[in-house]
Amino acid sequence: MRAPDFWRRDGILSRFLAPTSRVWTWRTNSRIANAAPFNAGIPVICIGNVVAGGAGKTPVAISVMERLQHAGVTAGFLSRGYGGKIHAPTLVDGLRHTSRDVGDEPLLLSRKAPTWIGSDRVQAAKLAVEAGIDALVMDDGLQNPHLHKDLSILVVDGEYGFGNGRVLPAGPLREPVQNVLKRVHAIAIVGPASEMLRNALPDELPILTARFVPAATDDDISGQRVVAFAGIGRPEKFYETLAGMGCELIDLQSFPDHHYFSADEVMRLIDRAAAADAIVVTTEKDLVRVPDDARGMVRSLKVRLDWSDIQALDRVLSTVSQAKD
Repeated sequence: MRAPDFWRRDGILSRFLAPTSRVWTWRTNSRIANAAPFNAGIPVICIGNVVAGGAGKTPVAISVMERLQHAGVTAGFLSRGYGGKIHAPTLVDGLRHTSRDVGDEPLLLSRKAPTWIGSDRVQAAKLAVEAGIDALVMDDGLQNPHLHKDLSILVVDGEYGFGNGRVLPAGPLREPVQNVLKRVHAIAIVGPASEMLRNALPDELPILTARFVPAATDDDISGQRVVAFAGIGRPEKFYETLAGMGCELIDLQSFPDHHYFSADEVMRLIDRAAAADAIVVTTEKDLVRVPDDARGMVRSLKVRLDWSDIQALDRVLSTVSQAKD
């Protein structure tokens, strides 16, 4: 689903749903308070958010993995495998598994490091530990209380922030912001942050900032006429990146998050691009959900996070980086 517009601002509908939000908050608080977290015996770094929808968790997780690898840490990813049909603890095999098997995000993660999925994160973590890794990077899971986290980083979209500040279904929050801030060790802001967002963040936590940039400096998508489509939580960020590359955006098509594209949907976009002498571009995560017979006619834009202070990220990760010694 797409985040409804009323989640961005307070109003009559959000206030009407506020009693249901109190029930949601109570259930979340109870689940977290009554859990006995399992300690995997190796450092677990959780990259999560507090809003429903995309905030940039997976790119942050990939960037964290790159810094751990740079420090000589043999780490793996841990993911629930959202959207996949495999629920048992499984090591993702990019040659054998598809996004329908394990989810789109785990497929991308597995290109960077060994990736384990499972609806039971404790059992998946045990499987990863048996493989002999030094640390686990958990993509999402701040609200999962069953696995002990040694380091938790809250990812926040700089533009969207915390929306209207209300908990589901009255707003986008999975739990109250003040609650999650008690359990995290650092905050990563992706994209320019508003003054309101910065004022809402505590002074005692490290604040890391980053922005999306094209992964390749010689990317030949730059300056092209483009028909763009995406099925991610915040497609606007993708479109803004293309515009920042000098692309002429002929048409933009947004789909629900994790949407599996039909051949007809993609071919209509390809025909639209052909008529406008343009190319069809989507995100790297979306491309794995494009049917095989149409995938070769669609370009994917690879992006990376450009940190304003990479040493600040390394300092946050230093305790984990030193754990192997």
